[in-house]
Amino acid sequence: MPTLRRQIPRKDASSVLVETRPVLLATLEVGFDPVAAEFAVDAAVEAGQPLIIANVVEMPLGPMCVLMGYGALDPAGDDAAKLRAPAELAQSLGVPVERLRVRSPHPLDALLELVAERAPGLLVFGPDRVRLKPRLYRRAVKKIRAGVGCLVWLPE
Repeated sequence: MPTLRRQIPRKDASSVLVETRPVLLATLEVGFDPVAAEFAVDAAVEAGQPLIIANVVEMPLGPMCVLMGYGALDPAGDDAAKLRAPAELAQSLGVPVERLRVRSPHPLDALLELVAERAPGLLVFGPDRVRLKPRLYRRAVKKIRAGVGCLVWLPE
């Protein structure tokens, strides 16, 4: 018995919103590795996604430290320029940029929480390894690999 086939109206593909999965470039209180910064900006440009640049800083623990504002100072001179350079490059290429400075007594946990909240498509963990202690870098990489649900790029 033949049946009548009806055309079911389909949604126009152009009207479907594409979920944004930004590129997250992160460091731990030191400047960015130039290769990592360049890779993150290139990835954001190629994917047409926004770039989030996060500097996760350790805040000394204790009520007096919070009241006195320890750890609240902005980086000086050359460090500030190294932290600002990827944002300036991305903005010059037309990429929307959001710069974050996250202060926490537990910076690695704060970084993982930031990744969970923002749900990036790619995490580029790119601290300048010359200025970061090797043990801290290895511990951070181990925690990042175990705790994030996105692609991770490391300058190794």
